[in-house]
Amino acid sequence: MADLVVHPTRKWLRLQYTTVFILCCVAVFLCNNFGLSAWLLVFPALLFLFPIAGSIRVRFTRMTISGDKLRFELGMLSKTTRTIQISKIQDVTVIQSLAQRLIGVGTLSIETAGETSRLTIANIDAPRAVAEELLDAAQGHPPLGERSSAGGGKPVQPGPKRKGERG
Repeated sequence: MADLVVHPTRKWLRLQYTTVFILCCVAVFLCNNFGLSAWLLVFPALLFLFPIAGSIRVRFTRMTISGDKLRFELGMLSKTTRTIQISKIQDVTVIQSLAQRLIGVGTLSIETAGETSRLTIANIDAPRAVAEELLDAAQGHPPLGERSSAGGGKPVQPGPKRKGERG
């Protein structure tokens, strides 16, 4: 099985960057046309710190499914790594708000045997597909691209991808 690496989505970050950029453009317009103080430009520029921090957080958060292990890594300077045997996964829950459903992202919550806490990964693309891959791996099924059909022994190819789905 090839490693499956899942990162949180960058869709929210694009919206944040766009909003801050528009605010900066409005501030420049107000300063140039209405004689407002140039110090007004500092505040929209400081707003860029929020999407930059989000970009760093997204870049250094990942879940890797490799063989019979699931590894969740979080952090840049100080790193937290949690490794789970896939065979111990008991429940995989996909949680999607209305906004998340509209853009094709969701929160994945994984519960394992013998663990008291859940592993929750927020805002990932195609959460249902990732959940199905995890459950199939937990039940010992080969990954979707490596399954063979009943008659000919040819691998069954996954169906067409929907918009925003990872594969």
